[in-house]
Amino acid sequence: MSFEGKVAIATGAASGMGLLFCQCFAEEGGNVLLCDINEEVLTEKVAEINAKGKGKAIGAVCDVRDYAQICAARDKCVQEFGRIDVLCNFAGGTERRMLNYTEPTDFPDTPIEVFDWGIDVNLKGPFYFGHAVLGVMRDQKSGLIVNIGSITGCDGDGWSMAYPTSKAGLMFGLTKSQAQYGAQHGIRAVCVSPGPVLTRPGMAGMKTLLGRAAEPQEIIDLILFIASDKGQFINGENIMIDGGRNAMVRG
Repeated sequence: MSFEGKVAIATGAASGMGLLFCQCFAEEGGNVLLCDINEEVLTEKVAEINAKGKGKAIGAVCDVRDYAQICAARDKCVQEFGRIDVLCNFAGGTERRMLNYTEPTDFPDTPIEVFDWGIDVNLKGPFYFGHAVLGVMRDQKSGLIVNIGSITGCDGDGWSMAYPTSKAGLMFGLTKSQAQYGAQHGIRAVCVSPGPVLTRPGMAGMKTLLGRAAEPQEIIDLILFIASDKGQFINGENIMIDGGRNAMVRG
């Protein structure tokens, strides 16, 4: 599964699955632009990838809520590498947890700014980044956008309501629309929607038919397959990788 000569952008790439994707893509010879808001950690992780002497890494400090910063990151990637083959939208998270909003308030009593953050990062961020890179991919007549959904987009969440709303938008609206537009230009779009993943301890208790949560590498291996020469017929689809959680009897 070689990515020699290929270029990927990943958001939320200073940690978690975004970082793991970049490490694996570079390990297979690809070049990567890591985007994240944490400049200190971003610089450290870029240096670690480059120290391995395989694919090259560069970093861009980028808040996915800011379209100007997204365009600057895109331009930096093209200036350095000449192209963009893959965009992976990893940046995101449940708004209450990410903002440390622990008040047990009902949905109508929660400040709307909390939900604004969830929609801006989890839905508008991928929408903005897709808009920014599709022109480059159109000109080169190839490319892949990977959006990251969630089982919560199917389950819903009556407490952190912006998260499932945003993820469902990626899974069933944005990805299909990007695939429809991209087909005429050799561009694919796929959404990968995990169930519980062991990126934090709380995920271990989330039930699946397999009786466990996924290892992060299992999610990244699927994304790498989709991006590789072996995955070129996968397009416009939301792929659940959830240990069978979506097939479980509800209630």
